[in-house]
This record gives sequence, C-alpha cells and structure tokens, in this order.
Amino acid sequence: MKSSLESISNLERKLNIEVPSEEVQVAFENALKGVQRTVAVKGFRKGKAPLQTIRSIYGDRIRQDVIQDIIQLNFFMAVKEHSLFPITAPAIEFDPLTDGQAFAFSAEFEIRPEVQDVKIDGLKVKKEKLEISDKTMSDTLDEIRKARAETVPVLEDRPAQLSDTAVIDFKGFIDGKELENGAGEDHSLELGSNSFIPGFEEKIVGMRVGVENTINLNFPAEYHVKELAGKAVEFKVKLKALSKKSLPELNDEFAKTLGTYENLDALKKAVHEDFEKREGKRVNDDMKNRMMRVLVDRNPVPVPKSMMIEQKKALLDDLERRMAQQGLSPDQVEDYKTKWDSDFEKTASYMIQSSFLVDKLATEHSLRATSNDIDSKLKTYAAESGIDFQRLIEFYSDKEQKSRLTYQITEEKVLDFLVSKAKIEEVPKDQIETEKN
Repeated sequence: MKSSLESISNLERKLNIEVPSEEVQVAFENALKGVQRTVAVKGFRKGKAPLQTIRSIYGDRIRQDVIQDIIQLNFFMAVKEHSLFPITAPAIEFDPLTDGQAFAFSAEFEIRPEVQDVKIDGLKVKKEKLEISDKTMSDTLDEIRKARAETVPVLEDRPAQLSDTAVIDFKGFIDGKELENGAGEDHSLELGSNSFIPGFEEKIVGMRVGVENTINLNFPAEYHVKELAGKAVEFKVKLKALSKKSLPELNDEFAKTLGTYENLDALKKAVHEDFEKREGKRVNDDMKNRMMRVLVDRNPVPVPKSMMIEQKKALLDDLERRMAQQGLSPDQVEDYKTKWDSDFEKTASYMIQSSFLVDKLATEHSLRATSNDIDSKLKTYAAESGIDFQRLIEFYSDKEQKSRLTYQITEEKVLDFLVSKAKIEEVPKDQIETEKN
C-alpha cells in the first residue's frame, strides 16, 4: 500500500491510497474461496464448484465486498501510518476495481485538533462576595410565614385588595354571544396571581362584596387560543366573598411548629446556614463558569466543522423543546433562532473548545474520573435526592449516561484544579452583574 496525505484546511485531511494489484488479486481470490466453501451450486457438491463458476455467479457481489474490505483495512493502516485521529467518518471516492490493476481510492475527513501546552499560570477570575443581608433573612422568614399562612374571611367592610382571594361568579361575552368555557360560579381567584387574562384581576380590586360589575378587556395578541387572540371580551362579574391570608407571628412558638427548632434563634440560624449553603454553591458554580471562559479565551482551540454543526443542532433542538413546552408557536421559535443564531454558534464553539481543554488537562494532571469518584458522586446523589443507590447504579450503567457522568466529574476535578492555581478576586454582586451585562 502507498499513501499520501493532503491538508485541505486546518482540520480537514485527505488520504490518497493505492493498493497494489497483487494485494487486490489475493483479496478477491480469498473472497471467491470463501463463497465457494459456503454455497451450493446446481450440478456440483457443496464446496466443489469451480472458482470460475463462482466468479460468474457471484462476481459482482464479491467485488463490492472486496472493495469495502480493502478500503476499510487500508484506510486504518494509512491513518496509523500518518498518526492521524479522525473524528468523522471518511468520505470515500474510488476508481472501478479492475482485474490485474492496482486499486486507488481517497478518503476525506476531519481530525481532532491538537491541543498544545494549555496556559493556566496567572489565570484571574472574579468571584461574587457572598453577603447575607438582614433584608434577605427577613424576606426568607416572611416566605416561610406565607407558606404557613391561613386563609380567613375578610370581616371588615372594605373593597377587594391585591393578595385577597375573591369568590366570584363570572360570564364572558364576545360580540354579544356567550364565550365558550368562559363562565364560572363560586370561582376562587387570588388577586394578583395573574391567573386570568391581563387586566381582569385589577378590575376586581376595589369591588365590594355583593357588587356586580362589567369588565371590558381584550385577549392578548399572542393568546394561546388563536380564535380569541386580540378580540374584545366583556365579562359580567359578581363578587360574592373575600378572604385573606393570615400570617403567623414570628416567634418561638412558630419556630417550634416547623420542626426540631427550640426557638426563633435556632430557626434563624438554620435559615442562615441553608441560605449560605445554597448561595455558596451558586457563587462557586458561577465563578467556575467564568473560570472556564477565561481558560478558553486564553487557549483558543480550532473547532471542527462537523462538531460545530452537531453541537449547534443539539442546542437548537433543546431550545425548540423548551419553547414548545412554554406554548410558543413554531414561527416564534424560528424567529428566535434566527435572531440569536450567532450566539448559538458562539456557545457551541465555546462548549467544544472547553471539552478539548478539559480532556488535555485531565490527561496531563491525572484528573480523569475514577470508579471511586463515580461511586462517591452517586452516593451524594442518593443522599440528596432520596433515590435508592442501587437504582442510580442501574441508571448509570447505561453507556451514554455513564459517559456523561464521567465527563461531568472529570470537568469538576479540572475546574477545582484550575481554581487552586488561579488568582481569585472577591467583588460585590453588583460588579459581577455589571460585567455580565
């Protein structure tokens, strides 16, 4: 076999391969003999038909098999000879296979980019300074109180207010005709929940129990029922009752109802620790994301076209699923994809480059996920989620799922390694937000 290599572009290669006629002849004869041993030809005992007869009957089929075998064998030999690492299936072109002549073919493909020394010295990244203000604590405790709030009747003589729950009878009309599925009796509606079309709840605010009112509105232009989108609608509404949420007092007795807290101070301490844990993770994750961005910016890697196409498609497919779940139309999805196309390309490019850099650093610094790392991660998942450990093991025994988990752990180890080497500057949250915008 003779082979030569062409560089079509930065990552595209073309192998030109010629297989001597002697090798072709041997391959063809071996294929003929293989068929001769297994087929029965009328007039001959099994395995005894002459090769010339086998050639005349099965020659075309055998020729195609021989071409496939020759290409596969010699392509991999040439790849090894030139120390190449293809990342795409080769596009093959070949001349007809002619008896007594050499067989020539070419193979075009993309190769894995070669990542040289990754520059990690002096990496600088900003980290949000975690601050838990009194207002944050107060708001969190208020949310806990709201979760334990009781609904009680409004006894005082006053109009409906936002956050009240109104009990109403209503009936909708369009062009004087009753709106299908547009009526209800004794319907409970929390004012301010935005459960009805825009403007409806605001019109009930200010009404008094026993009062009937007419509310004129328009359905939103992007309403999910196309027949109603943008149309004027009239609602006849009667307010029948009002209730409100009564929040418990924030004291020792309230704290005791929430669990094993001895008093309010114990509850506040637990809330503070929980907030610190959750926000600490968010801050660290955000910092590591920016760390990876800094790494890619300093160490750009050529991106194979095929991987770019595949990664971008994966991002767009995920976007379509999520936007469809939110009720957006196909036209809206396409408009969004067109508007932000360049951003999807940048994201895809970043993800591919970061994966190559993670792989390089994991190899250089022995940071690849081990079986112990995987077991430890699954035990953590089990403890946090309540899912049985053995069920998690079964789920991640799937090759694809295990591959994803292995890469995730490897990436985490690489990022922890980078953080240990980097210069971290803690700054206020508003400075981080300003830089993001």
